[in-house]
Amino acid sequence: MNTKQIAARLALATAMLSLGACSSMSAQDKNTAIGAGVGAVAGSVLTGGSTTGAVGGAVVGGVIGNQVNKPRR
Repeated sequence: MNTKQIAARLALATAMLSLGACSSMSAQDKNTAIGAGVGAVAGSVLTGGSTTGAVGGAVVGGVIGNQVNKPRR
């Protein structure tokens, strides 16, 4: 097994385990997590794989996800 296969299997296992952690999250928490994930991928793609772009995208995506369908008080 080569390094890419190991990395892919590790990523898959991590994703599967993390899905179970979402069962007790509120809708706003789920939106924040989804926004951060999508933002990280988008930031990485837009900056050519830059770590800074991925982190920045995760922050911006998390904030946007947190504000989507925010309960009104």
